[in-house]
Amino acid sequence: MRVLKAFIAVVALVLVALLVAQVPGGQSLLGIVLPYLAFAIFLGGFIYKVVDWAKSPVPFRVPTTCGQENSLPFIKQNKLDCPSTSAGVVGRMLLEVLLFRSLFRNTRASIHDGPRLAYGSNKWLWLFGLIFHYSFLVIVLRHMRLFTDPIAFFVPPLEFLDGFLEIGATGIYMSSFLLLVGVTFLFLRRLVRPYLRYLSLPADYFPLLLIFGIGVSGILMRHVFRVDVVAVKELTVGLATFSPAIDGQIGAIFFVHVFLVCVLLAYFPFSKLMHLGGIFMSPTRNMANNSRMVRHENPWNDPKIKPHSYSAYEDEFREFMVDAGLPVEKELPAAEPEAAAEAPAEEPKA
Repeated sequence: MRVLKAFIAVVALVLVALLVAQVPGGQSLLGIVLPYLAFAIFLGGFIYKVVDWAKSPVPFRVPTTCGQENSLPFIKQNKLDCPSTSAGVVGRMLLEVLLFRSLFRNTRASIHDGPRLAYGSNKWLWLFGLIFHYSFLVIVLRHMRLFTDPIAFFVPPLEFLDGFLEIGATGIYMSSFLLLVGVTFLFLRRLVRPYLRYLSLPADYFPLLLIFGIGVSGILMRHVFRVDVVAVKELTVGLATFSPAIDGQIGAIFFVHVFLVCVLLAYFPFSKLMHLGGIFMSPTRNMANNSRMVRHENPWNDPKIKPHSYSAYEDEFREFMVDAGLPVEKELPAAEPEAAAEAPAEEPKA
């Protein structure tokens, strides 16, 4: 049912775009007004989320670590899994952002007869996640040829490396189909595995199906339903230079593609896709693990409040802790002996 809701939502968006493209003024709405509106929502929402995360208090050092910390000189530190310097944090973040290092180390737990719990390597999510994200990146960079005049210097060599087959005058790009392969794996993974299917909501399926629809509409526009490329170029360059205009009949499939992209842009800052910016703001990854090297004080503490060590705390409340049966590091001082009985009165002298 959750998958069906997401699927119906994406199909409804496609039908809306097809209908609006046929009415007078509909193409201008889909091709000019909505792109500006979607980009404004995306940019404003992205900045708002990042600023809001940056303002969130993080009074403690909470980096996630899985390696040997900086300790005694003869113990080798794992500087990437447990960084204690800013350089180590940068190295760890680069490996995470560019190579998805935490996914590469992903393990899968399974219960066997006994019962016995076994752990095994699980690299498929890392592989297809890498394929999906880098294919998306290549496609976005390739589309820069539509928004720049002259074409950016990096686009032609990127297209040359991405293209592997040419049928007629239309080349086939690997990234277009690898994107569909990656997003299909991520979708089926949630659908096939029972525990992931139980946890997944329509908000988890919707962006995957939306990206799939964007990829399919782009492939159809390039290889099946031909569009006026010159008119598309004029429109996109006009959007980039704030002088857009629609000349000629571009084709309905183009406006379906643009509409789905606009929905993705507007939806992006308010969805799980925002991990694009969130990974840089995560205190579990952007902090150095140097709690034993540097004294960290909560900046929101009242400066009049002095640090209260445990020994001082116990000195203050030791008697109450002992009465409550709580363990203490120092015992109560021995009770003073009772005052000696008063000496008998001296007898009067003879």
